Order: sequence, then structure tokens, then C-alpha cells
Amino acid sequence: MKARLNPYNHEATIKPMLKMEESVVNSGLEMSLIELVKMRASQINGCAFCLDMHSKDARNKGETEQRLYLLNAWRESPLYSERERAALAWTEALTLVAKTHAPDSDYETLKEHFTEEEIVKLSMLIVTINGWNRLAIGFRSIHPVAKDRAAA
Repeated sequence: MKARLNPYNHEATIKPMLKMEESVVNSGLEMSLIELVKMRASQINGCAFCLDMHSKDARNKGETEQRLYLLNAWRESPLYSERERAALAWTEALTLVAKTHAPDSDYETLKEHFTEEEIVKLSMLIVTINGWNRLAIGFRSIHPVAKDRAAA
């Protein structure tokens, strides 16, 4: 796979995305939750660049290997809290919105574990990671391991 372009070379154009990222990271949501949401959306979207980056970020912030490995099967694993489950279900609903149409059942579960303000913050986080996934996939961003192998 060959990279198409580096969007960061167009700083003025990408600046709003960077501001969104800064806003969601500093939103007050738990960092572990933020990284799980980023990982799950990136899994669904098949974004290797983002999966590589966020798995490392999650580990550096204290996430366990086991929870990262089981994230794709979070519904069947007891390793996630009810709050995390609600966020992961909402992540899937919004990431696959053309298919799911954000079901009421997922939203009602979300309301049991998040305030209205947190729901907006979580939704903005999901919007942001989906945007990053689309940029990385569309421009064929290459994660560092692939770059190293291509250079060898």
C-alpha cells in the first residue's frame, strides 16, 4: 500500500479536526474510556493506522492487553464495566449509523450511565475518531511498522 498524501501538510485545513481532538481528549471523560472508544471505532472501520496508534496509547495509559484483545468481543467478556458497555454500544451505533440508525435501546442504556453533557462529549469523541479513520484510510496513512517493513 502506498500513502496518498499527508493531511498534516495542510495545517490550516486540518486545524479544526485537531481542535476537535483536543476538545474530546480534554472533555473530562475517563482516558481509558476514550481509548476503548477510539479502538472500537477503528476496529469497525478497519483503520490499521489508528489501531496501531491507539493500542499503544491505551497501553501507555494503563490499559491491559487482555481488555484490548477482547475488545472486538466486548459483549461476551466480563472485563468491561456497564458504563463502558453503554459507551461501546453507542460507539457501534454511531459508527454504523447508516445500518443501525442509532437505536433507542442503545440511547436509553447510555442515559443510565452518562449525563446529557457526557453523552454529547462521548458522541463528539465518536464523531472525531470516525473522522480520523476516514482520513487515515482515504489517504492510505501507513502505520510505523508498515513503514519500517516497506523501507527494508
